[in-house]
Amino acid sequence: MTPAELFFDLVFVYAITQVTALMAAAPSPVRVVGAMVVLALLWWCWCCFAWLGNVVRADSGAPFAVLVTVMAVVFIVSLAVPEVFADAPGGLSAPLLFVLCYGVVRVLHLVAYWLSGPDDALLHATLRRTAVASVLPPLVLLLIGSAHTGTAQLLWWLGAVAIDYGGIYVTGSSGWRVNSPGHFAERHSLIVIIALGESIVAMGMGMSGFPLTAAVLGAAAAGLLLSAALWRLYFRQLGEAAEHRLAELSGDDRTRFARDVYTFLHLPLVAGVVLCALGMKKVVQQVADTGHYSFAEPLHGVVAWSLTGGVGVFLLGAAAIVLRSTGRRPTALAVGGLCCLAAGPLVGVIPALVALVLLACVLSLVVGVHGRRLSAAAVTAPGA
Repeated sequence: MTPAELFFDLVFVYAITQVTALMAAAPSPVRVVGAMVVLALLWWCWCCFAWLGNVVRADSGAPFAVLVTVMAVVFIVSLAVPEVFADAPGGLSAPLLFVLCYGVVRVLHLVAYWLSGPDDALLHATLRRTAVASVLPPLVLLLIGSAHTGTAQLLWWLGAVAIDYGGIYVTGSSGWRVNSPGHFAERHSLIVIIALGESIVAMGMGMSGFPLTAAVLGAAAAGLLLSAALWRLYFRQLGEAAEHRLAELSGDDRTRFARDVYTFLHLPLVAGVVLCALGMKKVVQQVADTGHYSFAEPLHGVVAWSLTGGVGVFLLGAAAIVLRSTGRRPTALAVGGLCCLAAGPLVGVIPALVALVLLACVLSLVVGVHGRRLSAAAVTAPGA
């Protein structure tokens, strides 16, 4: 991975932080769905250049100029995120600015890819199909949605995301390349680290302006244990197997695997951490703000669900990665994910700090059980 790519990813650190802030400003089911739509669009921008960076060095010449330009545009997108569903009076229209900048990123990606292979007729044909089926229609829907507010805007944007993501199956995998499996896997592992870092930052922001107490330290420790369990699941039990499988494949099979496991199934991992970060932030805030919350105060509404639901989304995404990478059934991850998704009502009736501690312990148990089953499978595998 080049320093230029690391520099590029800094913008997405801020973008992910803004998505959490978008939800935290006015937590509601509609706002959470809207934030996930925004995250899906930002994720697509990042993935476009993760693929490009695997076939073109981005640290010099024209590719670096394109990269810096995209960074500037994505930074503007990030600035607009908090107002995409509640545009503040005065100034530019945040929804329209978001959409226009998103369109610029997608166009720059297609142009850069075209120039990266001037004699690659197969790639050029795929790029033309992508522009027609997977770039222009979503942009039209996003533009229409930006002229609306509330549920109408969200529905238009949901349609755009569905067409954008589904379009990759229409355009096909021919022409796309993954030249370096190790580099490709490393880029995606870094974005998972960025998301986990955002969860820690969110906890720090939750206690900002409040005194440091033993309860706050306990909440921070539980949140860190939770993040560490997610880290262990990905970096000790998922990432290596997926990277090995990617390296074993070639041609279109490798491209399809990269599309499924990295472009699509890493999104639930990032989304799960962002959702959980919202709950972690609110737990620390409630524990710290003793003037407005009692120690026994639970989380409420969609925030209560986001704490465990985010972990559930992460676990189900991880289970899908294991299934696609190895063909094994990840029972512990699937059962744990479903239970976490359904645990929102329980979180709404027990103290917030207790809910966070219990979730961290349960997740550590699930990860431990899955790890033991992986070890047992490795021992009994042929040739082990």
